[in-house]
Amino acid sequence: MTLATLHSRAQALLSPLVAAVRPEDLDRPTPCTEWTALRLLEHIVGQQDGFAEAAYGRGDTPGAFDDRPLPPGIDLSAAYVHSAKALTEAFTEAETEGRAFALPEVLPGHAFPAAQAIGFQLLDTVVHAWDLAAALGQPFDCPQELLGPVLEITELVPAHEAFRGPDRAFGPVLAGTPGSGFDRVLLLLGRDPGWKAPS
Repeated sequence: MTLATLHSRAQALLSPLVAAVRPEDLDRPTPCTEWTALRLLEHIVGQQDGFAEAAYGRGDTPGAFDDRPLPPGIDLSAAYVHSAKALTEAFTEAETEGRAFALPEVLPGHAFPAAQAIGFQLLDTVVHAWDLAAALGQPFDCPQELLGPVLEITELVPAHEAFRGPDRAFGPVLAGTPGSGFDRVLLLLGRDPGWKAPS
């Protein structure tokens, strides 16, 4: 199975969660420190759009990866699905053609192979699906077909403090005994598997 296909299946985990978001849910806290559910969704769409641009060789375009504003009244599910579909098409084409990606947020001036770049976004998509599920108080189950690749990618994320912290994608590695393979992913990325929104 190609990474682009795996990534589209990860997006499918997010689709029903985004569709379940109601206007009153947008201010809910998330496991991402200081991010509301709305900010998380704006980040998700921005990253999808940015990776699509990178797949077409435009990753260095200023603002390509910026969060996308989702104004009041917008159909959140439609905005997400539109962005996700465009990214799937871009990833499929880039993986087939073996294109390199410019990802200035990860390492400026470096070209990443398509498989590695798609792997980064696969990890981000699955973890943000858990973030949104946790914010909404919904259960989350990472399918086995995704868990193996996601755990493998997670174990490659540098644990050094230079790569972790408030201004980075992930927090410091957390200690704990994982109850599942996906719990291990969360702990390695600095997320508490038992996180719940304050009541």
